[in-house]
Amino acid sequence: VQLVESGGGLVQPGGSLRLSCLASGFAFGTYGMSWYRQAPGKERELVATITSAGVGVNYADSVKGRFTISRDNAKQSVHLQMNSLKPEDTAVYYCYVSVYRLGWREYWGQGTQVTVSS
Repeated sequence: VQLVESGGGLVQPGGSLRLSCLASGFAFGTYGMSWYRQAPGKERELVATITSAGVGVNYADSVKGRFTISRDNAKQSVHLQMNSLKPEDTAVYYCYVSVYRLGWREYWGQGTQVTVSS
C-alpha cells in the first residue's frame, strides 16, 4: 500500500489549497479514505472522511463549511479542497486508509506541510 500526498504549501489567511493523495497497492474503490493533520506540539486529529463510493462524508467541526473531501476512484485519488484557510489550519496533513489483510492494518502517507501565514 502506498499513499502519496501533494499540494501543500504556504498560503495567506483566507486563501485556498487543494491537497491530493494518490493511492496504490489495494482495492481503492472498496475502502473509505481519510485526511488527518498534526500541528506542532499537538496530537494528530481527524479532518475529514469519505466513504468508498464517495456518497458519505464527515468533517471535524473546525473545518466544516471550509473544507471539502472528494475522491476519484478511477484515478485512485482522494482530495481535500481547503478554502478560507486560517493560521490554525497550519499542520502536516496526512492521507490515511485502513485496509483488511488478515486483519485491519493502518496505512499513512508521508504527509504534506500546509502553512497559513501572512
